[in-house]
Amino acid sequence: MIPISDDNPTLRTPVMTYLLLAALGLTWVFFQGAGFNVVQLATSICELGMVPGELTGRAPLGQAVPLGDGLACVVDNEAINRLTPLTSMFLHGGWGHLLGNVLFFWVFGNNIEDSMGRMRFLVFYLVCGLVAAAAHVAVDPTSPVPTVGASGAIAGVLGAYLVLYPRVRVNMLFIIFILIRVFPIPAWAVLVWWFVLQVITGLPQLMTLRPEVSGGVAVWAHIGGFVAGMVLIKLFENPRYTSQRTTWRHRMHPNHP
Repeated sequence: MIPISDDNPTLRTPVMTYLLLAALGLTWVFFQGAGFNVVQLATSICELGMVPGELTGRAPLGQAVPLGDGLACVVDNEAINRLTPLTSMFLHGGWGHLLGNVLFFWVFGNNIEDSMGRMRFLVFYLVCGLVAAAAHVAVDPTSPVPTVGASGAIAGVLGAYLVLYPRVRVNMLFIIFILIRVFPIPAWAVLVWWFVLQVITGLPQLMTLRPEVSGGVAVWAHIGGFVAGMVLIKLFENPRYTSQRTTWRHRMHPNHP
C-alpha cells in the first residue's frame, strides 16, 4: 500500500519541499556514496548518526556495534555527538530507506508547506525531527546503535496533514501478487492506519523483559514526530493560506469533501 498522489492542489510552488528533497538526495549521493562505498556509508552513519547512549552518557565508551564485514561503530564522547539529532535527519541507511521517505514527503510535504509558508515549514520540519529524536532517546536511552533517517521529521508532516486535511483523498497503489490497482482513500484512514502500525511495532520496546526489541526501525521516533506534527500544526499554520487552499480545492474537486 503505497501513496502516489493526493487530490490536494497547491497554490504556491513548494520551494522548501524541493530544497529539502534535494538536500536528502545530494547528501545520500555525494556524502554517503549512494550506498556503493560501504566504508563511506558506514563512516557517515557512525560519525553523524544519532546514538542515544552517547547523548545520555549511558552507553559504555568503547562499546562496538557491527556495521558490516570488518566494520564497527564505537561509542565515544566527541563534541559532534551533540549535533547528531540534527545531522542524522539528512542521512539514510540504504536506497529503500531513502526512497520510502522521499515518496511520503513528496506526496504530503508540499501541502503542509503551502499551508504555512516556506520558512515556517522549514522550522516546523526541523522541530518535528528533533522531537522525534528525543522520543527515540527517551524510549531507548542506553542504545549504542546509530540512528539515521528523515522519517521522524516526515512523520511530523503526516501528523499535520491528518489535522488539516483528514478528508482529502490520497491515491494509494495496492500491489497484491500480480494485481496492481490505485484506489482513492481518505487521508484520515491512510494516516491513522500508518500511525497504528507504528504503535503496534513499537510496543515491544516498552516491555521491561525485552527492551532491545525494535525490529531495526526507530518507530518511536515516528510516533514522536507524528504527535509533534499534530500538536504543532495549529501553531505553525497560516489560517489565510489554509482557507485559500480549501476554497481552491473545492473548486478543483467539487464532488469531493
